[in-house]
Amino acid sequence: MDIIDLSMPIGPHFRWSPELTIKGDISGGDQFRVSHLATTCHGFSHVDAQAHFVAHAPTIEATPLSRVVGPARVFNLRDVAPNTPIDAARLARADRGGPPGEIMLLSAAWDEKRDNTTAAFWKDAPWLTRDAAEWLLANKPTAVAFDFPQDYPIRLLLDGVVAPTAEHVTHDVLLRAGVTLIEYLVNTSALKGPRTFLCAAPLKIPGADGAPARVFAIEGLSI
Repeated sequence: MDIIDLSMPIGPHFRWSPELTIKGDISGGDQFRVSHLATTCHGFSHVDAQAHFVAHAPTIEATPLSRVVGPARVFNLRDVAPNTPIDAARLARADRGGPPGEIMLLSAAWDEKRDNTTAAFWKDAPWLTRDAAEWLLANKPTAVAFDFPQDYPIRLLLDGVVAPTAEHVTHDVLLRAGVTLIEYLVNTSALKGPRTFLCAAPLKIPGADGAPARVFAIEGLSI
């Protein structure tokens, strides 16, 4: 059995500005060393609650762990070129099949093609078309996980451009319908087979519309 870490480290970044402050110096005589972290709930590897996109919808503490922990189907999209749309037909070709109610993990190995601390990670990324989001919804996942910025308008936000709501297709189609989104994974090329066991439990922050998560896969389980 292997445990594969799929989490993006929380650290210095051009897009997000996490602040890690440390109090206490044990070598200087203090009893404890205590770190304090201030960061966005939607940076690095994280889970979106429906309230992120839908008014008066459930916040992150209401996300059942059964939606983000369990068997996952791995879609091998690692041959997708930069700046390429991923449509329903492409997803269907990558689907090795499985029952409804599973997590779907879309693996483009994008972190190996662009550095996630640079703007190119966003501006050169592949993205999902609306029919791709609708295909995913029709297959009834509990959650969909991505290792690339999955909606085209995400790149536009870097330049302050706000696209119409409907163009954020995975949010508009999937999250609106109650399918949880697991965003900004890394190291997915370490997943060798078409199935794995995924754990993407978000921090339990009552009232928040998303939360950071330590995401990992357990390989070798019978699922």
